[in-house]
Amino acid sequence: MELVACLSTGKGTWGHVNRLITDGKWDKIILITNEYGKENFSKDNNTELISVNMNQGLIELREEIFSNLKGKFNGTEVAVNFISGAGREHMALVSALLKLGVGIRLMALTKNGVEEV
Repeated sequence: MELVACLSTGKGTWGHVNRLITDGKWDKIILITNEYGKENFSKDNNTELISVNMNQGLIELREEIFSNLKGKFNGTEVAVNFISGAGREHMALVSALLKLGVGIRLMALTKNGVEEV
C-alpha cells in the first residue's frame, strides 16, 4: 500500500512522519510539502517529495495536489497521515484523493507501532 502524508509545519511532526515511514511497510511513500520540506527532509529511494504552493487558495491547492498525484497509485486505497500540516492542507489532500477515486485508510504511529485509526 502507498502512504501519502503532508510534511508541513508543527513541532515534532517531521519526526512522526519519519518514524511512520521507517516503521511501516509501504510500497511507495509520497509526501506533500513545500519547497523548504523538499530541500530539507532526508528521504530514502522509496519516498517522493511533491512540492506545492501551500499559500494558494483551497481549490487551487487541491487541483495542484490532484494533478501531482494522478497516476501514482496502483491500488484502490492509500494510507494517509495528517499529523503534519494545517487543516486546509489536509482538506485539499482529502479532496484530491477522493477526486482521484481512491479510498483512504488513516494511519498513525501509536505506542503499539503503525496502526490504522
